[in-house]
Amino acid sequence: MLSLVLSGLLWLNGLVDSLQRPSVGNALELRQLELTALAAPALPASVRSSLAGEQPLEALRLELRKQLHDSPVPPAPQLQLQLALLERQAGQTGEATQRLQELAQQVPPSQRELLQALLLPDRGQNGRLSAVGLGELLEGWEPSPLSRQLVCQDLVAPPDSCADRPSQRAAVGRLLGTAVAPVLLLVLGTALLLRQLWLRWRGKAPTPSPLVGPPLNLAEATLLIAGGFVVLGELVMPLLLAPLLQGVLSPLAAQPALQQGLLVMGLYLGLMVVPLALLWGQLRPHGPAPAGGWLQWHWLPLGSALRRAVAQVLMVLPVVALVGWLLERLVGDPGGSNPLLDLVLNSANPLALLCFAVTAVVLAPLFEETLFRGVLLPVLAQRWGGVAAVTISALVFGIAHLSLGELPPLFVLGLGLGWLRLQSGRLGASVLMHGLWNGLTFANLLLLAG
Repeated sequence: MLSLVLSGLLWLNGLVDSLQRPSVGNALELRQLELTALAAPALPASVRSSLAGEQPLEALRLELRKQLHDSPVPPAPQLQLQLALLERQAGQTGEATQRLQELAQQVPPSQRELLQALLLPDRGQNGRLSAVGLGELLEGWEPSPLSRQLVCQDLVAPPDSCADRPSQRAAVGRLLGTAVAPVLLLVLGTALLLRQLWLRWRGKAPTPSPLVGPPLNLAEATLLIAGGFVVLGELVMPLLLAPLLQGVLSPLAAQPALQQGLLVMGLYLGLMVVPLALLWGQLRPHGPAPAGGWLQWHWLPLGSALRRAVAQVLMVLPVVALVGWLLERLVGDPGGSNPLLDLVLNSANPLALLCFAVTAVVLAPLFEETLFRGVLLPVLAQRWGGVAAVTISALVFGIAHLSLGELPPLFVLGLGLGWLRLQSGRLGASVLMHGLWNGLTFANLLLLAG
């Protein structure tokens, strides 16, 4: 009871605090619009308006202006520079000049040379700048390919010489991955979901496999999740482990992204240790596990487990998308995105990205499925039946991510994971489905980040 009360207070505090955390949704929207604007010139004319809209640069300008106006913190200089260049192209010369002048007073001296060149009245005349000169001006700004192209068009004559064909062609491929592929997956997932509902209505759905779980009662499962996972894993272990890891990783201070990636992976491994050790201690007195193990991993045959996981991901995708769309329409963007999303979106270090990928695609699915679908769901099913077990375990799974804005979509995802565990009798299939879901999210972030 003490663990349950403490975990409830910690989770309630985390959910409330999530409303104060920024959302990665705005950054994703900007990245998508920038990607579309960069890819538009390289798209075939027959599909350009369908994939990129009529005026992709104008759509980006309006979104930039809206987000910079609504932002409670000073916007990044790169975003202000991009907006000023888009305003100038749109004929809003006065606003662009004022924005550049204000920006010149905010940035360090190393970045002012570019702004001074952009403020010259005779900029770009007679091809005044070479590619080398342009590169020197852009040092310290780390501009995106689109921003570099906009700067070039403003300073170099003729502007047509500024088209970055390789970047535009690469952007087309990324646009297909972030805009077209999700639509195709949604259509396929909807068809599979309707087929599954039709089979169930006709009474032709496959018979669920027997559900086997660890020999624990509800109090022991509560102690494992509330005491081992929340109190010791999420609260105590980071307090003990974070200073130690920061000291060990201090030699990597010159590579902050890699340092952050290793820290995230190390803290997650520390989070896993106590609950898994507690679960081992709870199962040890019960003697040898039955055939297939207490948790019913059943990885083999791997092909059938993977097919089940892929099909379930596709069927859950349209439901999660619908819930997210309704949430946005009803309450807007409540914020509170998982901080890992922002780290992946803004990291350019391959080793750091590998650490984030291992944490999100391997460690998190293995650990979370062990707790929520390996232990909690079967224990609840013994007491209240399969439907209640799937629902309650999905709710606990969603709350455990400590994001009020992401709770409804995560609850739907938890329902899909629990339903797969219940129908297949294979925890390994749920782990694969969870890893595929996180992998799709990770791949989408990488495509948007470029």
